[in-house]
Amino acid sequence: MKIFAVGMNYALHNKELDGTLYIPEEPVIFTKADSALLKDHKPFFVPDWCDQVDYETEIVVRICRLGKAIPERFAHRYYDAVTVGIDFTARDWQRRFRQEGKPWELSKGFDGSAAIGEWIPKERFRDVQALPFHLDINGKTVQEGCTADMLFSIDALIAYISRFFTLKTGDLLYTGTPVGVGPVHIDDHLEGYIDQLKVLEFNCK
Repeated sequence: MKIFAVGMNYALHNKELDGTLYIPEEPVIFTKADSALLKDHKPFFVPDWCDQVDYETEIVVRICRLGKAIPERFAHRYYDAVTVGIDFTARDWQRRFRQEGKPWELSKGFDGSAAIGEWIPKERFRDVQALPFHLDINGKTVQEGCTADMLFSIDALIAYISRFFTLKTGDLLYTGTPVGVGPVHIDDHLEGYIDQLKVLEFNCK
């Protein structure tokens, strides 16, 4: 299983990080180790080796068939379910790596950094490219987004990634986070929703 993730796929999030409405010419793709996957409501253990860990709430899609060099017009055939996930980011480490021009996988791919919710068949939704989603922490909504605001659509991302990687059944794609990221703390209770359907719930320890 491979975990793909997308950076800078919502313009307002790019502005909150870098102060500009930056629009990349191509998708920004990175990967996470399979040990990053956090599922089944298991707790997220806030790492003690960094000063700030941020939540990044995202729509995640599940690859359902083998594919390579997939045309965008056929990409919808290659995923069968969606959910909400959290791309946890060691923000202080990421800032340092970016300033030094170094790869920042350590800040993104550490153990438990890819929380995943319950899968919902994509047929349940009229249009996966118009899904509202949000994250609540301790009962308060802290981040909201809609897949309609993506700079690169789900199908475009699948077509792009499959140029370089063979997609296999069970691979995951975290599609990017909207504006509103922020830190998590020990004892926080996180709940992720697609519209009003809760698909993700766990605690931080």
